[in-house]
Amino acid sequence: MPYLIAALLLVGALGALNLLLALGMIRRLREHTKLLDALYEYVGATRTVAPGADARGPSAGDAVGDFTATTVDGLPVARDLLAGPTVVAFLSPDCRGCREQLPELLAWARGQDRQRVLAVVSGRSGDPAELVGSLNPVAQVVVETARTPVADAFRVQAYPLFCVLGEGGVLTAVLPRVSGLPVGTPA
Repeated sequence: MPYLIAALLLVGALGALNLLLALGMIRRLREHTKLLDALYEYVGATRTVAPGADARGPSAGDAVGDFTATTVDGLPVARDLLAGPTVVAFLSPDCRGCREQLPELLAWARGQDRQRVLAVVSGRSGDPAELVGSLNPVAQVVVETARTPVADAFRVQAYPLFCVLGEGGVLTAVLPRVSGLPVGTPA
């Protein structure tokens, strides 16, 4: 009988140790998942580069390619139609960073001229309706689904991305966060 009690205590202790180790591993896996999600957003896992395309993302001083698109309001948008400086925000519905920065972007855009804020929402990886509904009162909004002329012209590889387009279609700033955006022309 004493051997049975000792064996039972040993099995119980091993089970408790196993449970503690499993809980520790789960906690570490959650930390690693957060780190990997942040890394994917940083390097552009939400958008892949097409074969033969320029793998380098946009940077200040680059000239933006020509593009034409239509806003959700039915208005045409093209590089030459945008008055400089214009802030162009690239967002995706399934991007956690986009959702986290949306309130700050909306607060920033409310103080700007709507004609100088263009939001390009990717409709390829989720339902863009919520983003479009939030952004449309404060910005011109373009939804890109099968074709991505605006994102291609800017060479967007990661979301979120905020570009300041200056005179002549030249980028004056490329930012990963809303907090770096300049104060533009008030509404």
